[in-house]
Amino acid sequence: MVRRRVLGKQLRLLREQAGLTLEEAAPKLHFSVSKLSRIENAQVVIDIHWVKSMLDVYDVGGLRWTELLELAQEANQPGWWQAYGLGNNSYIAFETEASRLHEFTVSYVPGILQTADYARALMRAVPLQRTVEQLENEVAARIYRQRRLTAADNPLNVIVVIDEPALHRPVGGAEVQQEQLGHIAELAELDTVALHVLPTAVGAHAAMPSGFMILNFEDLDEPDMAYVEHTLGALSLDKAGDVTRARLTFERLLSDALDPTASLALVRRLAGGEFIRRSGRG
Repeated sequence: MVRRRVLGKQLRLLREQAGLTLEEAAPKLHFSVSKLSRIENAQVVIDIHWVKSMLDVYDVGGLRWTELLELAQEANQPGWWQAYGLGNNSYIAFETEASRLHEFTVSYVPGILQTADYARALMRAVPLQRTVEQLENEVAARIYRQRRLTAADNPLNVIVVIDEPALHRPVGGAEVQQEQLGHIAELAELDTVALHVLPTAVGAHAAMPSGFMILNFEDLDEPDMAYVEHTLGALSLDKAGDVTRARLTFERLLSDALDPTASLALVRRLAGGEFIRRSGRG
């Protein structure tokens, strides 16, 4: 989806450089104005033959021709998430193209750090109708995302801030939560993961109502995007003002949170048995 947006922007720029308006270019391409607009705004799958026609009309050749056709081919490749029944407008489609993720969660562990049992328990708690197959596909896709944390090529660098109460909430039961804490501790030792815990003792903080993510597409020269999950759905924000506000909020959370060393020590302590004792099982 992100590469399609990049391609659309490049095609719009080439049209403008050719001195053509939408209304002037569309008939030359045998497109309607609305179709050309949808292409440039990445609202449709962009057929490679359309791209060739546009490059001809805009008098583009040489290396630029080759680069844009390669980009069109990449943009049309099916994403791995589609095998799990997820669409191209899903959050995962954007995260897959990102180089960095900043995430704050209030009441649960970030998806990029979850175990299968923890993710399954979370999903079952949400009153959303799913078949067993759909549930297991979503769990599998969530776990698949973690491959990029250890990938040699195109790794995802993550900074997470977890509100401390999420570490004490027995999602799926005490045993599932303890396993989850151990998994966080393991992932926090990776070079790609920076773990921060926001202590309960901080009291009121900058993001009380909800968690959020910020995705950075540095390698694609695309602007950052903020993403908010809430009880009734999700919202993506790409306006500069909204993303700047999200970035400043995240920086404030980081300033209030424990550093990675202290955060890891807390998680290890809970994973080592303190969580079970607090849950009344020991």
